[in-house]
Amino acid sequence: MTPLIIGIAGGTGSGKTTVAHALAAAMPEGRCLVIEHDAYYKDLADRSPEERAAVNFDHPDALDSALLAEHLRLLRAGESVELPIYDFVTHTRRRETRRAAPAALIIVEGILVFVEAPLREQLEIKIFVDTDADIRLIRRIRRDLEQRGRTFQSVRDQYYATVRPMHLEYVEPSKRWADLILPEGGANRVALDVLLGRLGKIAQEDS
Repeated sequence: MTPLIIGIAGGTGSGKTTVAHALAAAMPEGRCLVIEHDAYYKDLADRSPEERAAVNFDHPDALDSALLAEHLRLLRAGESVELPIYDFVTHTRRRETRRAAPAALIIVEGILVFVEAPLREQLEIKIFVDTDADIRLIRRIRRDLEQRGRTFQSVRDQYYATVRPMHLEYVEPSKRWADLILPEGGANRVALDVLLGRLGKIAQEDS
């Protein structure tokens, strides 16, 4: 069985994770693997806290996309891989990893998954989640405060310094590579139902 690999991109807070989980839930247990591009941030353990804080985490260079592309190649070939686990508080990779076996459906989600050609070429279906900027910003603030231990000032400063500029420079232009554009993410039930219908056929074919 050769996995079907779907890439889901879009701006920060666009609803990529909601879409990914909705698609994964349509597959039988053990038939879907979800991989977050965010887990592949480069390890900054050798840098001081000040140097880590100065890194542009919204630039493609902050991510080890080559490693993710290699992991997808291995999964496609039927091999298991060790997925990294990233600590967003310390900006370092944890010592432990998450072992992942090949699955009928592999979903890769992240704001920059369409930017690097070697990674983009591993994606058979590319979905861009297109959500209004104000909604995305509110979601980003809530996530960083509640899940990543950030302060409001740090979230605000990062948004103006890197998040918005990098969205305009890299994320928004990457929409041109999308096979499907999904307005409003998980709130778009019509589009989700169409995608879920397609995945349902895949699940039946592989059962």
